[in-house]
Formats: sequence, structure tokens, C-alpha cells
Amino acid sequence: MANGPPPSTLCLLSELPSREVREKVRFLGCVTSYSTASATLRLEHQYPADRPSVCALVNVDLVLERLGQQQTRIGEWVNVIGYITSIHPSTDRRKPQGHGDPMVRVQALIIWSAGSLDVQRYETSVDDLRPKKPSIGGDKLPSDTI
Repeated sequence: MANGPPPSTLCLLSELPSREVREKVRFLGCVTSYSTASATLRLEHQYPADRPSVCALVNVDLVLERLGQQQTRIGEWVNVIGYITSIHPSTDRRKPQGHGDPMVRVQALIIWSAGSLDVQRYETSVDDLRPKKPSIGGDKLPSDTI
């Protein structure tokens, strides 16, 4: 029997649409807007470049008392731990289903500023945590999970 809440899964913002609703995730994103009326941060992170841009709408109702200007300022990078509440494959109603930019809604449990961040190093570090696909020569690599 486990004690305490389940751990979060570290993932890139672009991976959120492939996760499950109610899954606890940890990710990084850049603030592109903040609505005080709905207590919602819009976060984006265009990586990798060959994937559609993903938008994370993060509800911050549960963390409003600890939320500061640094976490809501446009252009700031923030870390989020929270639960996925819904996944929408396409946010562009003019495009066929599945052909627009995906949108994921997240209920934030914790949010903090990323501070001085080397985004390229972060991307490389998270990619390095992924299991590697075997090469054509059949070399077996460890299948570590995060």
C-alpha cells in the first residue's frame, strides 16, 4: 500500500497531449498570457520544432496565495506540477480534427519560476532521460523510465 500522492511524470510540454487525463505531470513552459478573471496561465514551448505547437492552459486557483508577478509575467519560464484535466487535439475550429494545435488543460498543484534558464540545455536533458531506440545493429540500451 502506497503512502502519499503519486509522483509526477517529467515531460516536455509538447508531450502533454499524449498523456492521460488525471495524470500527474511536471513540465516547463513560457508564459504567453495570464487571465486574472479565470486564474489561467497560458504556457507554450515550441520544442521539438517538427511537432505542432502545444498550448497548456494552467488553472492556478489552488496556488493563488503563493503566485507572484514572476510566475505570471509574459515571457517568464515556469515549472508546473499538476493534473491534466482535459486534452483537446485541435484548438483551430477552421482545421479538420487533429490538424490544429493541441491544447491541454492542467490544474496546478505547484508552480515556481524557472529563474535563469538555459532552455536548450533543459531540452537536451529531458531528451536524454528518454529510452533510446535500438540502432540497426541491434545494440540493446537500457530502458530507463522517469
